[in-house]
Amino acid sequence: MVDFKTLKNSRKKSLSQLAEEAKKTNSKFEGDEDSEKYWKVTRDKAGNGYAVIRFLPVGPSDDNLSAPWVKLYDHGFKNPANGKWYIEKSLTTLDQPDPLSEANSKLWNTGLEKNKKIARDRKRRLKYYSNIYVIKDSANPENEGKVFLFSYGPKIFAKLQEAMEPSFEDEQPINPFDLWEGANFKLKVKTVKSEINGNKVDLPNYDDSSFDNVSPIADDDKEIEAIWKQSHSLQELIDPASFKTYQELKTRLLQVWPDGMESDEAPVAAPKKEKVAAAKIEETDDAPWSEDDDDDISFFNKIAEDDD
Repeated sequence: MVDFKTLKNSRKKSLSQLAEEAKKTNSKFEGDEDSEKYWKVTRDKAGNGYAVIRFLPVGPSDDNLSAPWVKLYDHGFKNPANGKWYIEKSLTTLDQPDPLSEANSKLWNTGLEKNKKIARDRKRRLKYYSNIYVIKDSANPENEGKVFLFSYGPKIFAKLQEAMEPSFEDEQPINPFDLWEGANFKLKVKTVKSEINGNKVDLPNYDDSSFDNVSPIADDDKEIEAIWKQSHSLQELIDPASFKTYQELKTRLLQVWPDGMESDEAPVAAPKKEKVAAAKIEETDDAPWSEDDDDDISFFNKIAEDDD
């Protein structure tokens, strides 16, 4: 159990540790986002949205975590031949073998463009999860003053890293997760035209989001502690018990891709550079939908359920 007094006294040295954890995270899912404990910004008819949130440090029940975020991978794709969807968390989140990742690597290593396209269409998505405190949410004012779980992609994570390790010498590093000397995050989303897998789509863009000036999250320690104690467990999201087994995932994959997980094309010897590329196809975060898209994954889950 994390102690509040220890949290306050140790925050000075935590910034460098967090920056290091962020580097580790980048070098190397999915919860039930219908739950009331998840928050996402509301967008208007034009696809734009605005809110002010505050990222929170490691919560009282997450004392085993080295950083106030968890990183998860999942897959979400449809077999164009039968219309079935595969929406599953990837075991690679737990550094364990995953049947789809293995199948995609084999496809990529054939060197055939046809197989590479299948691997690209089925590659994994990267998501981060943190606790956040909602400062301003004009579209849903009932959310203000509450703590939620927030899922976000690599672009927002990059903004957290930039705050901890600024690119320019005239910028002071801050710990965006600090309750006393952190900063509010002005989340701005707008819809932009993009192209994914040859299809033109509207995607949310968070480039205009930024951190405000350094300030305490509340006026006194009693109020700050009350906010901090509302934190939800992040460890639950990466609990191995919440993942399907390798065999269960393989069975589901074969239901979606009944003609087999691999191409019927004979594999060809892949040069060394192709093996590197195969690893990259699994590390990249530009999935068939935006890596920073906060649209509810339940939409895809419902489609998958309807196909069964």
